[in-house]
Amino acid sequence: MASLQYVEKIREFNRYYANVLGKIDQEIYNQPFPLTEARVITEINFRNGCTATEVRETLGIDRGYMSRIVQRFEEEKIVIKKQSTDDKRQYLLYLTDYGKEVFNGLVENANREVGKMIQAISKRDLSKLITSMETVESIFSKEHSSQSELSIRSFRSGDVGYVAHLHGKLYEKTYKFGRMFEYYVMKGLTEFMINTDGGDLWVAEVNGKIVGSIAITKSNDTVAQLRWFVLDENYQGLGIGKKLMETAIHFCKKQSYQQVFLWTVSILDTARYLYQKYNFTLTEEKPNEEWTGTKLVEERWDLDLSDENQTL
Repeated sequence: MASLQYVEKIREFNRYYANVLGKIDQEIYNQPFPLTEARVITEINFRNGCTATEVRETLGIDRGYMSRIVQRFEEEKIVIKKQSTDDKRQYLLYLTDYGKEVFNGLVENANREVGKMIQAISKRDLSKLITSMETVESIFSKEHSSQSELSIRSFRSGDVGYVAHLHGKLYEKTYKFGRMFEYYVMKGLTEFMINTDGGDLWVAEVNGKIVGSIAITKSNDTVAQLRWFVLDENYQGLGIGKKLMETAIHFCKKQSYQQVFLWTVSILDTARYLYQKYNFTLTEEKPNEEWTGTKLVEERWDLDLSDENQTL
């Protein structure tokens, strides 16, 4: 049994932090969307095609309460149900355009209120706070995968096809990207295999299973492109994306690239957050109607590696 001293300290921290979270929640989440409903909206936004059961189990919500929330959100045109193509008995939840406006409003309100909460904290203490939060998250994530062995390695024969498979499977299931997107990925990977000069492709393996990838390709002598960054959604939250990103940026520095850029789409909120974390900046936007049949916004993000202050 764990030492009583550790148990009591953890419980003490839990009581204190619960009060902090309670204050944040009280400031951020007001009617007509209290905390639980706001979390449901957020979960549906990020999953973009999930069952009510998946949301309920993730958030620990009572079945009856979840049913009432979904019914209300349908009536208020916040969510829409679509029959699953894989299982006709299931219906998947998506945010409507109005629902996305609601979600964006929640995010803006949350950012504003948390910004007020931390504005009196020094940059040094704020950095320590974020590092401590990441440490707590990392340790408890390991608790869920204590038997997992993670490795990041350069690609070998047979890996590239699986990288294309990961892209096609994830983007079709989660974002409804079509065959043209899968063709675009496979075409680029094929060209990369013919000429890997100045670049590399890495895969992340958990217990020998490929769960993610990232690559660097040479644009010119001083500029590199970051490509094929993907992570199996079942392995998100374990720090794998961070390790892949750091591997790619470290490679760019070793190759003496002065700049690295990437293309993404505006709906990939988790990836865009990670790019911002590593000091990429949005530099260009353009429309895309090829991949989903609806208008997407492609974004170019750039990272200046010649900046002496730029660190991992």
